[in-house]
Amino acid sequence: MRTNELRKLLEEVKDGQIEVDKALDHLKELPYKDIGIAKIDYHRELRNGYPEVIYCEGKSIDHIQQIIQEMLKGNNNILATRAKEDVYQAVKEICPDAAYHALARIITVKRKEVVTPDSYIAVVTGGTSDIPVAEEAAITAEMLGNRVERIYDVGVAGLHRLLGNLEIITNAKVIIAVAGMEGALASVVGGLVDKPVLAVPTSIGYGANFHGLAALLSMLNSCASGVSVVNIDNGFGAGYMASMINKL
Repeated sequence: MRTNELRKLLEEVKDGQIEVDKALDHLKELPYKDIGIAKIDYHRELRNGYPEVIYCEGKSIDHIQQIIQEMLKGNNNILATRAKEDVYQAVKEICPDAAYHALARIITVKRKEVVTPDSYIAVVTGGTSDIPVAEEAAITAEMLGNRVERIYDVGVAGLHRLLGNLEIITNAKVIIAVAGMEGALASVVGGLVDKPVLAVPTSIGYGANFHGLAALLSMLNSCASGVSVVNIDNGFGAGYMASMINKL
């Protein structure tokens, strides 16, 4: 947003020509910064409650560096998903306080504290192989200002492991269930709790798993009420949605 536009809007609020709520609506629709290779959406946090997230896959290292440099001018927290080790090393050159979460393939930069509610999100996995997707969900939720409890490797092949952690799961405000193979974990969890369950199918499994399609269809066809499904391996989407639910 140009300076003269902002000054005019502030003057109108001050003179009572426009209500604060209407001025806020104007601000929500206005500013972004065009840096040539990307348009940085500065007001996404104002509109949606969370700042813009950088999806690194498919972007060049140079473009990622430019985007992060621009976003850091506003002292913003940075969440960059699907980032490889070489991308992280390049980001460290311009931002020494960047952290890399290798399992989740996420780069984070924390410049300001985010208010965290007392309630928490539980992230549950069927197996150890599902942990990378689960960590993408967990790190995303934590960066958006949530407490996360991790309960890993409690799939239906050994149901006693899940039941042994039931108290932690049932006390969460929202549960993220991450599973590959046949994806049965989401239905089991959904049948045990009175909280929303976000199901994340993973591409883990043998041939007939079809790279996560079998788990996706199982979760979509769940007979348990209160289960919603995100895309295959979409830990980020689940973490983001869980954060929105946890903060309601």
